[in-house]
Amino acid sequence: MIDRCGRNIDYLRISVTDRCNLRCIYCMPEEGVQHVERSLILQEEEILRICRVMAELGIRKIKLTGGEPLVRPRMPLLVEKLKNMPGIEKVTLTTNGVLLKEQMRDFAQAGLDGLNISLDTMDKACSRRITRRDELGRTLEGIREAQGYPEISLKINCVPLGIPEQDLCQIALIARDHKVHVRFIEMMPIGFGAGLPCLSGPELLERFYRRWPQLQILGKKLPPFSIYEGEPLGNGPCHYYDVEGFSGKIGFISAVSHKFCGECNRIRLTSQGFLKTCLQYAAGRDLRAVIRNGGSDEEMKKVILEALAEKPDGHVFGGSLEKQKEDKTEKLCMAQIGG
Repeated sequence: MIDRCGRNIDYLRISVTDRCNLRCIYCMPEEGVQHVERSLILQEEEILRICRVMAELGIRKIKLTGGEPLVRPRMPLLVEKLKNMPGIEKVTLTTNGVLLKEQMRDFAQAGLDGLNISLDTMDKACSRRITRRDELGRTLEGIREAQGYPEISLKINCVPLGIPEQDLCQIALIARDHKVHVRFIEMMPIGFGAGLPCLSGPELLERFYRRWPQLQILGKKLPPFSIYEGEPLGNGPCHYYDVEGFSGKIGFISAVSHKFCGECNRIRLTSQGFLKTCLQYAAGRDLRAVIRNGGSDEEMKKVILEALAEKPDGHVFGGSLEKQKEDKTEKLCMAQIGG
């Protein structure tokens, strides 16, 4: 699908639930969010129908997210059905890893192509502070289990909060000891993340360079500390750096400090079936209503293309509050949108 800015939209992120077994401070309040009735969440067949229509329009890659997707039953089966869908070339999953160990074999058998596992610290006390739960051990077990399936690409996602106990260098060292890409994602100023401190990609890159002067990209030494000097890999906006002696790479996703909207290739589907064309904005279309009101596939395609025709040029994160208010910035938290 080509949007009005000439961008090829071939990547769909699907939130399969608004529920989560953690309470990360940048995602939701300690008491959690008010969950919607389960009847309002898209059913498996509804997700599959939307994906089939999307594939006919040109979607080729699907990422399943939440909330925490593994709290939803039958996820490996959903992956298997998506993998067998004509037109879909890649299916990946983002998880906090807490429930992964028990399900990893099933995902491998289903044909899952890739896993992104969230890990914001290796320190137990800091993990309890960030996630408000004592589940770091299970997340690390899930990561170790995933490493036993080399056919499934594995990436670690970390949100740098700028607190010393987080020890971001320790997380980066996972890429030294394992063939894993460790990515550092700038805080998105949405929901509860809007009020939290964070480190920008360039700040963190400079910090890592002081620790590992051999940090480089394509043989080019640093500084300058430009995120766009990094090597893009895969479907997304991450730019990667090599460190001599590391088995994997270190990557940065810097949506605020280094806006990459001109290369955006994605749209999002919330767990309630609302199609969002940009993370920042509340605008979009209700695909659940199309299905449950008896709409045809052609009607759904028409609604999808209408939404795509309104996909904005880009976000205004980092702009004035007045500008964000004017542009109808999304008020939901990330767990409700889909991380």
